[in-house]
Amino acid sequence: MELHAIGIDLGKTVFHLVGLDSSGTVVVRKRCSRTQLLAYTANIRVHVIGMEACSGSHFLGRALRAQGHDVRLMPAQYVKPYIKTNKSDYIDAEAIAEAVQRPTMRFVPIKTEEHLDLQAVHRVRERWVMRRTAVVNQIRGLLIERGLTLPKGRSHVDHALPEILTDPALGLSGSFRVLLGQLQLELEQLAARIEQMDAVIQQTARENEACQRLTAIPGVGPVTATALVAAIGNGAGFRRGKDLAAWVGMVPREYSTGGKQKLLGISKRGNSYLRRLFVQGARVVMQYRSKQAPGLSAWLSQLMARTHQNVAVVALANKLIRMAWAVLCKNELYRVPALAAAP
Repeated sequence: MELHAIGIDLGKTVFHLVGLDSSGTVVVRKRCSRTQLLAYTANIRVHVIGMEACSGSHFLGRALRAQGHDVRLMPAQYVKPYIKTNKSDYIDAEAIAEAVQRPTMRFVPIKTEEHLDLQAVHRVRERWVMRRTAVVNQIRGLLIERGLTLPKGRSHVDHALPEILTDPALGLSGSFRVLLGQLQLELEQLAARIEQMDAVIQQTARENEACQRLTAIPGVGPVTATALVAAIGNGAGFRRGKDLAAWVGMVPREYSTGGKQKLLGISKRGNSYLRRLFVQGARVVMQYRSKQAPGLSAWLSQLMARTHQNVAVVALANKLIRMAWAVLCKNELYRVPALAAAP
C-alpha cells in the first residue's frame, strides 16, 4: 500500500493512525499498539509521517526512520488549528496528517539517544536544585518562628546550621533539633547529587567539540552549552539566530492591528530552562562588563546609557543566543566582537 501522508496520535500503549491519499481523503484508520504500529509501517510506502513532539515521539521517530520513512515532529500548538470539530484520537491523528503537509509548518528535529540522555541529566539536576532551594527556605522559615533570622542564600544556612544545632543557649527542643538535623542531612544529600551531575555535565562538555566552542562565548559555561546542544543539536532547525532567540522567548511579544505596531515585553515562549540560563549568564557578563573584550564592553556601555539594566540584560542574553547559534550552525569558532570605528 502507498499513502501520501500519515498522522499518528501518540499514547502510552495505544496509538491511533490516520492515512491520507494524494487528494487528502482519509483512506486508513487504525488503532494499534506500538509493536503493531511498527509492523504495519514496515510494509507500506508513505510520503511523510507526522507526529506531535511529546514523550515517546523521538523514540518512535527514530524507529520509523530506520524503516526508511520521512518522519517529522511538530509542536502540538501548531497542530491544534487543524482540528475541525470535537476532540477524539482519530480527529487528532487526521489533523496531524493535514498539518504535516503544510509548506510553512515548523518541525522539531528528532533527538538522538545522546541528546536525550544529556537532556535527562539537566532535568533531574534542575529538580534537585529546586528541591535544595525549597529545603533552604523551609529551614529559614522554621528558624524565624524561633526568633532566629538568617540572611538569604544557601551559604548562610550551611554556615549557621551546625552552630544552631549545638548551641544550648538557644533553648531549642530536642524534637526540633532532630528535625533540623534531618533537614541538614537532606541538604547534604542534595548537594552531593548535584555535584555528581555537575561532574557529568563538565565531562560531557570537555568531550564534546561543539560545547568547547560554545564555552568560549562570554556567559556560556558547561551547563548552558550542554543544555543548548541537548535541546537543538547543531542548530540546523533554525534558519537564523533570531529564530532561535524567538524560540527561547527572548524577543518582544507583538500585538499589532490596523497597521499599528505594538511591541510588549519578551514573549517567554519555548524553552524556559534555556532562557533562564542565558539570562543568568548575561547578568554575570554585565556585572564584569569592564573586563570583557573592547567591542563587547563598548556595546554594553552604550546600551546601559540609554536603557534600564534589566532591559540591557535581556538584550545581551538575546545577543548571546544568536552568537551561540552562529557557533553551532556554522561550525565556527567564537570571534570576539570588534570595536566599532569612531565616526
